Amino acid sequence: MRFMTFLRSDRSRRRESRAPAWVRAAQRALMRTLTCALLLGVAPLAARAEVAAADPIDAAMRTCLARSDMSSTMGQVQCMETARIGWKTAMDNAWQQLQPELPPARRKQWEKSQASWQASRDAETQLLAAVFATTRGTMYVLAEADMQLQPVRDRALALRSAVAKASAGGGDPPGRLRACRADARCEHAMFDLNRYYRRLQAKMPARSRPTLTRAQKAWTAYLNATTPVVDERGRIDIIGARVATLKRLSETVGND
Repeated sequence: MRFMTFLRSDRSRRRESRAPAWVRAAQRALMRTLTCALLLGVAPLAARAEVAAADPIDAAMRTCLARSDMSSTMGQVQCMETARIGWKTAMDNAWQQLQPELPPARRKQWEKSQASWQASRDAETQLLAAVFATTRGTMYVLAEADMQLQPVRDRALALRSAVAKASAGGGDPPGRLRACRADARCEHAMFDLNRYYRRLQAKMPARSRPTLTRAQKAWTAYLNATTPVVDERGRIDIIGARVATLKRLSETVGND
C-alpha cells in the first residue's frame, strides 16, 4: 500500500480539515476510490507502481492535491488530469526509447501492442463516459478522473520496464505462452472477467451496451496483441487489471 501514500501527507490532512465539509467528503471518497482501485485492480501491477512511488509526476500530484486552492472537485480533477498528461508524456518518451533497442521483428510486435493499447484506451474513454453518465455525485467525478489516469500510468511504467530490460540485453521474446485454459491463474482470471462483464452488461442502460461491447472487443485485441511480448505473469497482470475495471464499473453504474 505504499503506492497510495503519495496522495496523503500531514500537510494535506491539515488543509483538508479547513476545507468545507462537502470538499472533505469528496476527498475522502477519492481516497477510498483510489485505494480500492489498487486493491481490486492494480494489485498485479503493484511492483511497477512501487518502483515509481517517488516519481516526480506522483510527487507533483500529491502536492497539487494538498493545495487549499485546489480542494474543490474541479481542482482535484485538474490535479489528476495534469498527472495523466505527465504520464502520457512519460509513456511517449519510453516508447521512443524502446524502439531502437529492439530487433525489427520484435519492434513490429511492440508496435502492434502499442497501437492496440491506444485503440483500447479510445474505446474505454467512451465506456467510462457512458457508465459515469448514469451516476450522480462528486465522488463519481473524482472516480472517473482516476480511471482515466491509472491506465496511462500503468502503461508508462510497463514501457519503462521494457526499456530497462531491452537495454540490459533482455529483450528476447519470452517464448510461446501456454494456452490460458492450461494456466490455472489465467483461467480463473478470465472466469472473473467474464462474470463482471456480464454483471456490467446487465446493469447498463440498453442504449449504452454497444459501447461496452466495443470497449471489450478493443481490450481483447490489445490482450492478444500484447501476449507475444510478455510472459505469463505479464498476461495475468493485464487480465487482472481488466477484471478490476469491470468490477469497479459494475459497482458504479446507476449509482446516484
